[in-house]
Amino acid sequence: MKKALITGVTGQDGSYLAEFLLRKGYEVHGIKRRSSSFNTERVEGIYGDFHEPETRFFLHYADLADSSCLTRLLDTVQPDEIYNLAAQSHVRVSFDIPEYTADITGTGAVRMLEAIRQSGLEARFYQASSSEMFGSSPPPQNEQTPFHPRSPYGCAKAFAHAVTVNYRESYGLYAAAGILFNHESPRRGETFVTRKITRAVAHIKYGLQEKLYLGNLDARRDWGYAPDYVEAMWRMLQQQRPDDYVIGTGASHSVREFLELAFDNAGLDWRRHVEVDPRYYRPAEVDHLVADASKAAHQLDWRPTVGFEELVRLMVEADLAQLAARKAGVLAPASLAP
Repeated sequence: MKKALITGVTGQDGSYLAEFLLRKGYEVHGIKRRSSSFNTERVEGIYGDFHEPETRFFLHYADLADSSCLTRLLDTVQPDEIYNLAAQSHVRVSFDIPEYTADITGTGAVRMLEAIRQSGLEARFYQASSSEMFGSSPPPQNEQTPFHPRSPYGCAKAFAHAVTVNYRESYGLYAAAGILFNHESPRRGETFVTRKITRAVAHIKYGLQEKLYLGNLDARRDWGYAPDYVEAMWRMLQQQRPDDYVIGTGASHSVREFLELAFDNAGLDWRRHVEVDPRYYRPAEVDHLVADASKAAHQLDWRPTVGFEELVRLMVEADLAQLAARKAGVLAPASLAP
């Protein structure tokens, strides 16, 4: 039985990846940060009593800011595959907390790579790189496109990506990086623009909210479905040699288009409810991202299965259903969402 270790397992991608690997027969170990409140709702559907012999999913307290705990965890778990998904991943917030973003999103990757190197493990390492590294480089963007990040988050991801390549070339580690474009789902955090929109749609539909305040409505992104993208991560680590891959749908849409479609799905007119608040603008904007994922299609045999319209519909319906359940007094855990 293969063992996988996932940092950021309680996030959107981590929860989907854990489920995917469990279906593949893996034993899955996840890292979670200590918190005074529960932060494991996305993995409640797969979490069981570790005393039970059939349990194959385990959570461990650790943090990418603490290299000693990473070293101990690798020694304890002895994973075959390591997926580094943890980060301070909110782009706008990275302008407010740039040092923390650099430490966790950037230097955290160094700590994990160095722990692997010193342990002598033959583990395969996946680094979650980001399309935000491309920043202002003109679309479409592929593996050869120069990086020009426009946020502390993008800069931190560019550093983590470069150091992943460096450890691969310097020490012969199996270290691959997936340059993933925006990928969403009903499990997306509520402060990210797509989920902020679909959650507001549900609240407006039920009369619990009147206005939604957003920033730049003209920014264009390549939006895909998160479960498709975690399969791409796994496929990268099954190749004979490690490499870097752009993952995306090849189509871009504006925030305004997302708004219109989301409100239409609930029978609402977004123009009556949405206002632009300049406080949500970024100091430096990324105008247009769209992936050229032809390398992944050719080498990984990977292609997205969920299109833009279906993605928006899934997210709106999930938020409507969740709010209906809450009003009825029966709220299913987020991990049961599509």
